[in-house]
Amino acid sequence: MAEQIEKAFQKQHLFQNAKARGGKTTKAKRWYKDVGLGFKTPSEAIHSTYIDKKCPFTGDISIRGRILTGKVISTKMTRTIIIRRDYLHYVPKYHRYEKRHKNLAAHVSPAFRVEVGDTVTVGQCRPLSKTVRFNVLRVTKNKATAKAFGKF
Repeated sequence: MAEQIEKAFQKQHLFQNAKARGGKTTKAKRWYKDVGLGFKTPSEAIHSTYIDKKCPFTGDISIRGRILTGKVISTKMTRTIIIRRDYLHYVPKYHRYEKRHKNLAAHVSPAFRVEVGDTVTVGQCRPLSKTVRFNVLRVTKNKATAKAFGKF
């Protein structure tokens, strides 16, 4: 059974009438897909029991458009992260570059464990909310936080 943390009952919409077909199943079926573009489906998405309709691997979201990379700066929202993308802007008058950045909100599936400082690859999808238009496809752990000594 899936983890039910929302007020409404959560289920994968493809198997809503699975019992009517008959037959005994020892394990609940899990639907997942390959998003393409060279991104592998995480094993957590295949073997876990979470339900997320906005997940690109187990939900009905397709990835199209841009693929971007950035560093996670905030994980305070539920299933949403803020990533920072740094870039250089050329100033012709001075023949120099200046540093600039943009913050980007992205939906993160429960299949990923994301922490501040990680580098993530996100793919563009349809608008999921007022500010979220991207979905996390890959997480690269930050080596500095992995080696850091933790008290607990």
